[in-house]
Amino acid sequence: MNVSLPDVPEVRVVGLPLLTSGFDLVERLDLAMHLKVHGPLEPIAGEQLATLAEQISLRGRGGAGFPFAKKLRAVAEAAIRRGVRPVVVINGSEDEPACRKDTVLINRAPHLILDGALLAAEALGARTLVVGVTRDSTEASMQSALAERGLSNRRGSILRARVQRNPVRMVTGESSALVRSADGGPPLPPGRKVRTSDSGVGGAPTLLSNAETFAQLAVAARIGAERYRRTGLRDEPGTVLLTLSGAVARPMVVEAPTGVPLRYVLQLAGAPPLPQGVLTGGYHGKWLDAVTAHDAVVSRAPLEACGGALGAGAILPLGPGTCPLGEALHVANWLAAESAGQCGPCYLGLPAAARGLADVLDGGGPTALEALREVTRAVKRRGACKHPDGSAAFLESTIAAFTDDLAAHVLGDGCGRPVEGVLPLHDDSPQGQGSSGRKLAVDWTLCQGHGLCADIVPELIQLGPDGFPAVAEAAVPRYSEARAQRAVRRCPALALRIEEAPAAIPAQAPSPGLPMLPRGRGRRALGSGR
Repeated sequence: MNVSLPDVPEVRVVGLPLLTSGFDLVERLDLAMHLKVHGPLEPIAGEQLATLAEQISLRGRGGAGFPFAKKLRAVAEAAIRRGVRPVVVINGSEDEPACRKDTVLINRAPHLILDGALLAAEALGARTLVVGVTRDSTEASMQSALAERGLSNRRGSILRARVQRNPVRMVTGESSALVRSADGGPPLPPGRKVRTSDSGVGGAPTLLSNAETFAQLAVAARIGAERYRRTGLRDEPGTVLLTLSGAVARPMVVEAPTGVPLRYVLQLAGAPPLPQGVLTGGYHGKWLDAVTAHDAVVSRAPLEACGGALGAGAILPLGPGTCPLGEALHVANWLAAESAGQCGPCYLGLPAAARGLADVLDGGGPTALEALREVTRAVKRRGACKHPDGSAAFLESTIAAFTDDLAAHVLGDGCGRPVEGVLPLHDDSPQGQGSSGRKLAVDWTLCQGHGLCADIVPELIQLGPDGFPAVAEAAVPRYSEARAQRAVRRCPALALRIEEAPAAIPAQAPSPGLPMLPRGRGRRALGSGR
């Protein structure tokens, strides 16, 4: 059974803290404590703010890594060209089970995020601020932070600010999905490619960036580019927030300067000294083998150069006692269930890819492996959003990273190791929030192989070589519920039924021990390692 991470895990720091300053004093920095720790912040003109972002090489910290200065200028130019006021959006929709860095920031340092967003809003002349969140804790913290600053969504306010709450789904964090929900629509990608800098919330040019990105901007605005650049690498200065989970003794969020050895942060979290592999960038990321991970450093460009990915900062090692392909299958099933159900490459391709990996593990041999490779190739660059691409990249990296295990499953009887479920998933079901909690089951005593079910729900049922369904039961994602019910009603032999899936018993994550404070230090907040 896979573990689930708490909203606010233990927090540690390598070197001097920037984003996590004050975390050793209080559990949450309210406005008064925020100003004591960080000091006041003066407004910065638009071009000066863009220049500052360029000087510190600030890129989006949500995964895509787009240059912030370029995005800021694009929004300003579009607003001037169209003669409308732009909108600023903070994306705090951190819905991947292995990521908690933004959730930690929103819960413990919400005003640092708001500082950066308000700097940008003032520089652009924006009069609307939207904060996208998906959790009870982040919604409560950000609502309190807005109230502490006297910000509200009242008509006539100089700046109208509000929190947009969306469901915990992988696709709700996609920029177009957040914009769509902020306009009153469903929190799903619309499918059409429109840059938010041209047309975002309400059709206005919109500066949308990740919560950590705005916090980094606020830190740089206070201490200046020169001092900011003293930390980390020359071409990628500053710190990064990482979420360490998987086969670690203590799941945690770590603030570390860029360029720190990856092995050091893994040791900090209690990872195995020689892991089978390390997943970098989360469930849309890539695996590193043990040797490569030992020599890697934490930075976007170096990780990409050695075959990894920084992404949204999730780092997950695997210990030697679990089957890596079985662990990846849990994730593949979750990724398939997280589909928005809007485009074929996603709602058909991702379940097919998960089934393909299951076939490999079940002894399907080289034919199953080639089928898996074919379906992952077919999924890429054809979806309405980046979810199919990221999921396919994860599966391709899994196949490439664990060649010995792959050979054992394809050419032999398997690797012989159990699946320990060390990769975190949401604790409501192994397939995540996209699952309906129901399953589609076949009654083999009645099934006559008409094949109608495979036509109605091809994402769930495919026919085997004998013309009968290839699976006995399949979990039903929410987006497939209506089609699954239609398949049940239209089965000529009445061989299909929908059943309630058995309730999953959440696995308990290891409880981190409370560290001892040196004398003379302030009381440490519960759950913090600093």
